[in-house]
Amino acid sequence: MFKYRIYSQILSISIFIFLFICFGCKKSETLPDPLEAGWKGEAVCELIEENEEIRVLKCTFQPNVGHEKHYHKPHFGYAIAGGTFRITDSSGSREVEIPTGFSFSNDEVIRHEALNIGKTTAVFLIIEYK
Repeated sequence: MFKYRIYSQILSISIFIFLFICFGCKKSETLPDPLEAGWKGEAVCELIEENEEIRVLKCTFQPNVGHEKHYHKPHFGYAIAGGTFRITDSSGSREVEIPTGFSFSNDEVIRHEALNIGKTTAVFLIIEYK
């Protein structure tokens, strides 16, 4: 009877640990965020402002410079200087022309890689919500 109670307690603890490991932790992102991601070892984004509610990044892409595969939390973006990009994500690659003054937003986490395939430098402000 005593052995049965010990085995039962060990089994209960083991099940609890297993469930905690499987479901108790937040899923972590394996890709870098836009500030951590760069291009060929060089940073493309700089931190402009950060507070309890937002993080503001300025990202600059010379011609033939991109942004390695990374993820974005929900955010708002604004093209200070637009350009032509090849965007690669889970749906494939496409070329997009982003005009100066264009704004965009995403309410979900997105993952992509971008390359400036145009002849001009493109600059974006990215405002991430916390």
